[in-house]
Amino acid sequence: EGGGGAVDVDMATQDRKPGGPARIVPALGWLPRYERRRLRGDVTAGIAVTALVVPKNLGYAGIAGVPLQNGLYAAAAGAIIYALFCTSRQISTGPSSSLAAVAGGAVLVTGLGGHEAAQLVAAITLATGILFLALAALRMGWIARFLSKAVVTGFLAGAAVDVVIGELPKLTGTSAEGDTAWREFATWLSSLGDAHGTTVLVGVISLAVILGLRFVVPAVPGALVLVVGGLLASAVFDLGAHGVALVGHVPRGLPAPELPGATLVKDHYVTILVAAVALLLIGFSQTAGDARAFATRHRYRIDVNQESVAQGMANIGAGVFQGMPVSTSLSASSLNESAGATTPVASLTTGALVVATLIVLAPVFSHLPKAVLGAVIIDAVVFGMIDVSELRRLYRVARFDFWVAVAAIVGVLSAGVLAGVVIGVALSLGWLIYVATGPPMPLLGREPDTQVFRDLEENPGDETFPGIPVLALDGGLFFATAEALEERIRGLLEGESVVRALVVDLEGVDFVDSQGSSKLSDIYELTETQGVTLRLARVKPHLLVVLDADGVLDRIGADHVHGNVHRALEAELATERTRADVNP
Repeated sequence: EGGGGAVDVDMATQDRKPGGPARIVPALGWLPRYERRRLRGDVTAGIAVTALVVPKNLGYAGIAGVPLQNGLYAAAAGAIIYALFCTSRQISTGPSSSLAAVAGGAVLVTGLGGHEAAQLVAAITLATGILFLALAALRMGWIARFLSKAVVTGFLAGAAVDVVIGELPKLTGTSAEGDTAWREFATWLSSLGDAHGTTVLVGVISLAVILGLRFVVPAVPGALVLVVGGLLASAVFDLGAHGVALVGHVPRGLPAPELPGATLVKDHYVTILVAAVALLLIGFSQTAGDARAFATRHRYRIDVNQESVAQGMANIGAGVFQGMPVSTSLSASSLNESAGATTPVASLTTGALVVATLIVLAPVFSHLPKAVLGAVIIDAVVFGMIDVSELRRLYRVARFDFWVAVAAIVGVLSAGVLAGVVIGVALSLGWLIYVATGPPMPLLGREPDTQVFRDLEENPGDETFPGIPVLALDGGLFFATAEALEERIRGLLEGESVVRALVVDLEGVDFVDSQGSSKLSDIYELTETQGVTLRLARVKPHLLVVLDADGVLDRIGADHVHGNVHRALEAELATERTRADVNP
């Protein structure tokens, strides 16, 4: 971390808004001025990240249901293209377990396989890239807020469990089928009597190795060690001849640019669009958050809009070159940072090394046992997608959010990953509507010997004034909440206690629309017909403008609008005393 400050001072010019072509492709601005002294750290970081992502991307391709080399195509295209368009210096972009799970869910829904499955995933990747660019052009990053953290946490956990269940047959040499995760798991259990002994041994050893390294020596890239070890074991023990299923042919070389077939896109456009929207919602917030975190840590600025452009172009490139969806990878980016990356040259290095792997080493992966690949995938999704600490936090802090996350998990396992996305969005919107239409409206009491009014439910010993309830509205007063406020007030007026006056505290209201203003007028009529005096307290100035324009202030009376609750209450008590003196 100590070198971060020096890096940021030397590269201060990169923080300035570039002009001309460099505004669209930032690399045109910083790459010609690249300082050779940074090369060692960037190259070292690029090598370290390559060692991490190559074996994992083989697994991600397996999750997505596409040939293994397609994961490497995406890794190379994503890393290189992102580096050209990005403003972050440490972010590493490529496939991830969560993105692969969504793409794999789409493949399962369509029932496609082989080349058609690869084309479908490429089409989803292209669509995701286009959506990212549209988001940047229209500056609509706020759309990602429609997926709550609780829903995302549950969705990813459910998708991880779904992927793990799908990988279990690779560890036992059996098969499983079913249209839901529950049925697939049940059929796998029923097939255990036919488990292949050698495959089970390979699977158990693979899980022990990768999990053991994760917990005992976390600095060692467990996926790389396991893949290398699996290839060596396959060659030394001729595992294929002993009935252990191998990955199969992985071609050498680079892909030619290719667009998905028009017929395939036409037949499955709904699935493609749903998956692309899901990937956008999952990827955008992660991209912006990670980029900001690294920029803050190293004291430089990033352009969130340009980061969306970079992610969009990276996905378009990955789609054109027959890859799969890409986004920021926090684990790879953290390794990139710790290994010494100070510019996107580290990402360019990673992309170049993945290209070299495709040209030189790709056929070697043909001999990788599927049980080893399954262990890599299980490790990646369990520790990359299931956030146990966040689930515990939700249970401790907001029990409702926890059950929303559980509902998302059950939704994914019961309806599939792609349908789980729709369920997740529906849960988020449902929660938003529930919160928006039912704002808190507590009764207030006065703290003894003060002028402070507080929630009576939380402070039952506070002072109250018989016949003069004080009601607070904590939320906007608009079409979605207006009816709820009226119903709450009706409940108070029709209760057992006699109400002479009502004070409504509007300090928590920041917004009022025409319907909310009209409803206040209706509430005034309601109180007037029942002989109850209505007083408003702590109304914000911009709300008074709306109420005045609608004539509500004239009806209620300016002398019935007060600066705080204490003044409103004192005014009402004074009026009642005066009335009592006049009519003893």
